[in-house]
Amino acid sequence: MACAICNTRKEKRFCPAVHGRICPSCCGTEREVTLDCPSDCPYLLQARQHEHPREMADSDSVAFPQVTLREELAYRREPLINALISALEQAARRDRSLHDSDFIAALTAVAKTHETLVNSGLVYETRTANPVQQVIALELQQTMDRYREAEQKQLGYSTLRDSEAFEIFVLLARMASARTSGRPRSRAFLDFLTETFGRKDSLIASPDDAGSRLIVP
Repeated sequence: MACAICNTRKEKRFCPAVHGRICPSCCGTEREVTLDCPSDCPYLLQARQHEHPREMADSDSVAFPQVTLREELAYRREPLINALISALEQAARRDRSLHDSDFIAALTAVAKTHETLVNSGLVYETRTANPVQQVIALELQQTMDRYREAEQKQLGYSTLRDSEAFEIFVLLARMASARTSGRPRSRAFLDFLTETFGRKDSLIASPDDAGSRLIVP
């Protein structure tokens, strides 16, 4: 029988994205390009084993290349970073139609908002044209706000500086860019979040719990 996509070459493998059998060539060229490949597809998993994460400092894809991230910030603000990653992971679970590009766009938008605040002192929200991406950006900002509120409640003031918030969103944007395959419908970064950070013992239970693990400098 012919491939369900090209109708030319012989089919050799079942594709859950089209619910039919396709040829290896179409599988390779259309994977996460025109096909929404499910995360458990054995051919997708096999392909990812041969793909190496891009360097976070890759000049061709790095977000905000002018920013030098401080290593100690990740340790000092671990609870906040965990809460933000938890928010991303929950959004990915909630809507399987989302792709890595949606999260990269949302993270970049929030980072730009904080960059404007740091550089000019003005609160100017950078919005994406995609409403779904904007929802993710809003959830990230709300998670950040809850963290500040928890600090205020525990300490009487918030220690989180706007410059730190900016660096944290740059860090997450770079992480997403390094983990995605770069294909239009890639979910490699989202699957990475689910597999690595989706366990309850890996992260705080929810963004609302950020205040229970504040690290005071």
